[in-house]
Amino acid sequence: MDQIAVHQDNATSRDWPVAIYRTLKDFGVAQLCYVPDAGHSKLIRLSHADADIKTTVLTTEEEGVALAAGAWLGGDRAVLLMQSSGVGNCVNMLSLMASCRFPLLTLVTMRGEWAEFNPWQIPMGKATPQAFEIMGTTVLRLDDPDQADEVISAAASLAYDGDQQVAVLISQRMIGRKKWTRETH
Repeated sequence: MDQIAVHQDNATSRDWPVAIYRTLKDFGVAQLCYVPDAGHSKLIRLSHADADIKTTVLTTEEEGVALAAGAWLGGDRAVLLMQSSGVGNCVNMLSLMASCRFPLLTLVTMRGEWAEFNPWQIPMGKATPQAFEIMGTTVLRLDDPDQADEVISAAASLAYDGDQQVAVLISQRMIGRKKWTRETH
């Protein structure tokens, strides 16, 4: 049997991924790219089911920065979904967005915070805000499910209307506690 990480509990009963999805739709997001992540799974499913949103699975997070730049040049708005462990992969590519004044909206599920079980996640989880900030990216935090639409709306407006790079860090507490379990076949 293989060990896999699963959600042990729901951190909240609120449906914040739906609020995020609706807000992205309100802002005309036409492309969504991601490296598969359980924390974004509902938002990913909603986007795959929407014929107006083109979804792209990435092999690495920095590809999403380039995709967002290309989308903007082609007249589309894109959003990059990733986990905090992938932020370090994007640092060099973030300079492209800042230098060219391309908007970037990225939603980052945090690891290495509340009730983290995997010590490998902690260093990058701690460094995530500073990694974005040192590259000139505005960092917003989403800690309360009831504020999902408000925070994502503020971030999307800043990114798309202000040609800014914006990262929304989604608290690990909102995603829920994870634990290792044995996969049964």
